[in-house]
Amino acid sequence: MAVALLVSLSCASFADESDKHIGKGAETLPLFDAHIHYKEPAWGPFPPATILELMDKTGVAMGLVSSTPDDGTIKLWKYAPNRIVPELRPYHGQAGSSNWTKAPGMLDYLVKRLNDFPHQGIGEFHLHSIDPNDKPLLRKIADLAIERNIFIHVHSGKKPVDLLFALEPKLKIIWAHAGMSEPAKTVEDMMARYKTLYADTSFREGGILNSQGSIEPAWRKVLEHFSNRFMVGSDTWVNAQWENYEQIISINRKWLSQFSRENAEKFAYKNAERLFGRPVKKNLIGRR
Repeated sequence: MAVALLVSLSCASFADESDKHIGKGAETLPLFDAHIHYKEPAWGPFPPATILELMDKTGVAMGLVSSTPDDGTIKLWKYAPNRIVPELRPYHGQAGSSNWTKAPGMLDYLVKRLNDFPHQGIGEFHLHSIDPNDKPLLRKIADLAIERNIFIHVHSGKKPVDLLFALEPKLKIIWAHAGMSEPAKTVEDMMARYKTLYADTSFREGGILNSQGSIEPAWRKVLEHFSNRFMVGSDTWVNAQWENYEQIISINRKWLSQFSRENAEKFAYKNAERLFGRPVKKNLIGRR
């Protein structure tokens, strides 16, 4: 998916700096990558030092990291605590994206990991559909998020987000992939409805940018109207994403280049600074 996008946009150029857009100024913005995974298959070919080298090379000053298992996140965080914001993914052992809500001892696992490490969110987790039997666990997870003032990071369509807010209206939710396959209008409507709904744009580059390399009007509308709610992301869910990390970040800078400096800075790092209370600065590059 990402490789096809790289090919289709390889000729896309940065917006002309003579207009209101940031243009080539997007190339030098520090980035907060709001959707990183450091899963076990990556640990060998991409040790922590290599991950930091990729972040440095691409100007990614900081990242929000969740992993399968959580040990991956903690490896990165311990190696580079100034660059990594950890969040707790439920997946471990036999508990994966399709069955984690049914896994024995899940709540105890989450509580222990949250007690042991400074996770700033619970997720990214998948909710493919709504099962009424999952509501008690989701209710308790919502309670944990409220008690600790941390985020929920959910990969889902519209309905599971509605459910989570129905369980606890005060939740702070990051909608992974800005709803993944939901149209821009649905994302716009959800942002209008829920004041504490945020989103990362990972895997949305091919919707935000059209085949000519310009911003799709529907996406420009929602991104500009809710410019305080979106953060760029890569989604390193498989090793191929790490292999293509430089190109993925480059594509993100291309769409950022077609927004005003004010909005491009928000999407690139300022929204993350506000939400996580961490300064995201260029001087982090090269540090741990």
